Amino acid sequence: MSISELIEYMAKALVDNPDDVVVNEIEGEQSSVIELRVSKDDLGKVIGKQGRTARAMRTILSAASTKLKKRAVLDIIE
Repeated sequence: MSISELIEYMAKALVDNPDDVVVNEIEGEQSSVIELRVSKDDLGKVIGKQGRTARAMRTILSAASTKLKKRAVLDIIE
């Protein structure tokens, strides 16, 4: 499972409209940026109270990318 598939799996489990989840990975030499798009109605569910859910997703992403010896950043796009 790739890093973008991991983020997509987590996001689809959180939202009411899993068909609207779009994950785009922009790879660089040392790092990659994972862009996550969800419907406007589900944006709050992905971010969570005081950003806790988004922070947890970023922590998991960091752990997974460290194992692959890469650096990854999660961007949640409205």
